[in-house]
Amino acid sequence: MTGRRQPCDEDRLYAARSVSEYLRVPRRPNWLLLALTFIVAAGGVTSGQANADPNALWTIVHDQCVPDQEASSDPAPCSLVDLDAGESRGYAVLKDLVGATQFLVIPTDQISGIESPILLEPDAPDFFAAAWRASSFVDARAGADIPRDWMSLAINSAVARTQNQMHIHVDCVRADVRETLSQHVTDVGSDWAPFPEPLRGHHYLAMAVEGENLDAANPVQLLAERVSGAREDMRRETLVVVGAYLRDGQPGFILLSDHADPATGNLGAGEELQDHTTCPPPRGEWAK
Repeated sequence: MTGRRQPCDEDRLYAARSVSEYLRVPRRPNWLLLALTFIVAAGGVTSGQANADPNALWTIVHDQCVPDQEASSDPAPCSLVDLDAGESRGYAVLKDLVGATQFLVIPTDQISGIESPILLEPDAPDFFAAAWRASSFVDARAGADIPRDWMSLAINSAVARTQNQMHIHVDCVRADVRETLSQHVTDVGSDWAPFPEPLRGHHYLAMAVEGENLDAANPVQLLAERVSGAREDMRRETLVVVGAYLRDGQPGFILLSDHADPATGNLGAGEELQDHTTCPPPRGEWAK
């Protein structure tokens, strides 16, 4: 799929390993211990994550994936480490232990999350563009080229997450969310506006972005610059990007944002729009 990195055979083999196979990789014991404490499901929403090590992701990427990539060009336990633009602008792709197809895109620089001022600098790296390219790893795990309007990227608010290191969830979008987006795709314009229907019980703002990829659009900056009050309180923002076929059938994306309000029970967990259980969806549902 254009704009999404194509995994090599080693990527496919690595991505296909089960948790039990990780146990049989003797030179990676520390990673296993860390990963088993992390096991993410909804970016800090579920009670099972309460005791997770909040620095697990950073430790995995900084202490193992990056050094291994630099020493031997083998990024394990990550599936990919991209340092082409330097470690301060690089990122890693790590298979999440929850779900058969979910991956995480994690900066190789220490960045807390969506609220980091680093992301709003004029020359800031666009990790959402990297995450869209990394969706090819989801394809590899699924054994199919998943249509773009079934693919999604999500970052949870600081209120919802349990990890101290920024990470973008890459996986299929929920079937009911995809259907609702498809029904209203012509209602979504080129600037932020309320989406016509609640999604998973929450009222999101939406905007459309044209293009095969996100190389010309930085979703985090579009949120901070165009949503009133967002820049001043980014830690409460959640952001979801869903591949789409826009009004004229051309490829693009629907961006969705919501603002955490713990008093009402809304933690700002955009990951709620993703499906970590049924990806890929049944082929009969793939039609545009």
